[in-house]
Amino acid sequence: MVNELKAVHIIVKGTVQGVGFRYYTRQLASTLGLSGFVKNLANGDVEIEAEGSKEGLQSLIHDLRNNKMAEYVADLKIEWSAYQNKYKDFVISL
Repeated sequence: MVNELKAVHIIVKGTVQGVGFRYYTRQLASTLGLSGFVKNLANGDVEIEAEGSKEGLQSLIHDLRNNKMAEYVADLKIEWSAYQNKYKDFVISL
């Protein structure tokens, strides 16, 4: 069975700026074969937009909730959407 391609938009709430969260997310997403971006928002949240296999995206979400950076995450606001092939790599956006 071919893994379905999807996109996800995530707002990460918590103490997620100034702790290496964007760099960790970029490394994780790249390892999972995802494309998109991660960036700090003015209100202290972090925004993630990622595309790729549904399995990879689910792994990203699971890792953000449960692994190395989870102690900084208070909540994830997640919106799934259709894959649009908008990105070539996963980058830290300013």
